[in-house]
Amino acid sequence: MKRICVYLGSNPGNNPSYVAAAVALGRELAAREIGLVYGGSSTGLMGRLADTCLAEGGEVIGVIPKRLVEKEIAHQGLTEAHVVNSMHERKQLMADLSDGFIALPGGIGTLEEFFEVLTWNQLGYHAKPCGLLDVSGYYACLTDHLNRMVDEGFLMADHRRMVLTSPNPAELIDRFATYVPPHVDKWIELKKGL
Repeated sequence: MKRICVYLGSNPGNNPSYVAAAVALGRELAAREIGLVYGGSSTGLMGRLADTCLAEGGEVIGVIPKRLVEKEIAHQGLTEAHVVNSMHERKQLMADLSDGFIALPGGIGTLEEFFEVLTWNQLGYHAKPCGLLDVSGYYACLTDHLNRMVDEGFLMADHRRMVLTSPNPAELIDRFATYVPPHVDKWIELKKGL
């Protein structure tokens, strides 16, 4: 695995464990010589992750739309920085540069970006691992809801298993190394012959 894309908050959040997790992930990526691809901000968890990875000698690639350069305060010390025209370009380039995707705690943008690449995986546009770094149970309600989607017939169990989850960065990256994507279509009623 050459690079991992990380989605996370441009704010630090209220729980100090979120910052600690961003720092731990930055160290882990650098130690394994896995490049970081992220949204290019110097603020919040995004900035802490990038700063840590850089301080540990890691590669950090930021991708940020022009409209957010000033709002998110684009990081000035990255290995490589891409300023793009739109959020669509940002997300596509981040995906193209990456071999896997991790979401740390964040807001609606974090969820939107993570679920987009997860959907692409489900539809067969890529076969890269997608994981949640579940810091202090931040994603517990979300994983419960994914389970409910399976129970209610909106998500296949094979596709639910695409979301790798761990509270530990090293364990999550280890699971990425052994990830095998499912080879089933997403259309449940076609599978059941309805």
